[in-house]
Amino acid sequence: MSASDFPAQTLPPWRRAVLKVGSSLLSGEDGLDPRHAGALARFIEYARTQQREVVLVSSGAVAAGRHRVGAGGDGLVLRQALASLGQASLVTFWQQLVDPPVAQVLLTHDDLRNRRRYLNARATLRELLRLGALPVINENDAVAVDELKLGDNDNLAAAVASLVDAELLLIATDIGGLYSAHPRDPSARPITRVDTITPELLQAASGGAGALGTGGMRTKLDAAAKAGAAGIATALFCGRDADVVRALHDDRLHGTLVIAQGDRLRARKQWLRHAPSSGRLHVDAGAFAALHRQGASLLPGGVVSIDGEFRRGDVVEIATGDEAAFARGLAQYGSNEIARIARHHSNEIEGILGFRYGESVVHRDDLVLLDTTQRETTS
Repeated sequence: MSASDFPAQTLPPWRRAVLKVGSSLLSGEDGLDPRHAGALARFIEYARTQQREVVLVSSGAVAAGRHRVGAGGDGLVLRQALASLGQASLVTFWQQLVDPPVAQVLLTHDDLRNRRRYLNARATLRELLRLGALPVINENDAVAVDELKLGDNDNLAAAVASLVDAELLLIATDIGGLYSAHPRDPSARPITRVDTITPELLQAASGGAGALGTGGMRTKLDAAAKAGAAGIATALFCGRDADVVRALHDDRLHGTLVIAQGDRLRARKQWLRHAPSSGRLHVDAGAFAALHRQGASLLPGGVVSIDGEFRRGDVVEIATGDEAAFARGLAQYGSNEIARIARHHSNEIEGILGFRYGESVVHRDDLVLLDTTQRETTS
C-alpha cells in the first residue's frame, strides 16, 4: 500500500493552516534529516507566495537531543532533558530549509486551558504571522509533567489549529492515509474521506489485528475529531512522497480528508454568546459604527466608561450608554488597565501601561454582535 492508492481530491478552501510533521519524517542516522522535510518546506514557502499562512507543529527535538549526546533509554525525565538539548537544533534545522525567520513557541496544556495564557499565546502567534515569521511549535517537554502534557503532537496540532483560527489541519504521516484494515492486509482499501469519526473507527485504529493503519493513526484520528468539532477539516497524507506534497501546492490531496463538523466561527460565537460576562464596556457612537457595520476591533479610543472588575481574558458586554448590550467579547486588558487607556489612541497604550498586548481592547476575532434580544446577528 502506498500514497498512490489515494486518488486526488480537492482540499477545502483555506487561508491559514497548521502543518504537523512527526519525528518519523525528520529523524535519520545522523540526527535530523532534511530528505522529507525539504518538500514540506517548499510547500510552506509556496503557500506564502499565495498570501496564505502556515503554522508548523514539528516533532524531532528528542531525536535531535539524543543524537547530540548519544543517550539511550526512554524515561520521561530523560526525554525532557533530550528535548531541551534538541530544541535549538530543531529550530536551526527548519531555518536552514525556509527563507522566513523561524520562531520557536513551546506550549503545554496549561497554556491552552487557562484563558489568559491562551490569549497570550494567541496574541504572540498572531503577531508572529503579521511579522511574516514561521512559528515552529512543540510541546514544552522540558517542564510539562504527566497531568499537563498534551500527550502527542497530533493533539497539540489540533489545539493550535483552534488557537490560531486555522481553516485546515494538515498531518504529514509515514503512510498514504487511512485504510479499511492494516495496510499490509490484502483486503485493505484506502479511505479517502471520513464524514464522521465514530467510536468504531477509533477502536479499529487503536492497533492489533485489523488496525486501520500504522504510525499512531489513533492519535491522528483523535486530533482530527477535536479539530472537526472546532469546525476545522483535517487532511492526512504521506510526507515521505514528494509528489504527494507537491500536489498540495495545487490544493490537491492524495490522502484522507476528515470533514469538519459544524461551522468554525459560529461555534466560537455561540460560546461567546452564552459565557458568563464579568463586566461591561460603554462605547461611543464611532465605536458602535466601527464594530456593528465595519467588523472592526474595539480600540481604546472608543471606550467611554467601564462597569465591573474583570481580568484579561474575561468575557465582557459592549453597549452604548444605557442601551442593551450590542456585542460581547474577550477583554484583551483588565478593567483597571482599560480605565487608564480609555479615550486614548492605540499608539499610546505602551506609554501609559508600560506594556502592550495589542492595539485593541476587544479583538474582532473574539467578538460577537448581538441584537437587543441577544440573538446573534448575521452581519
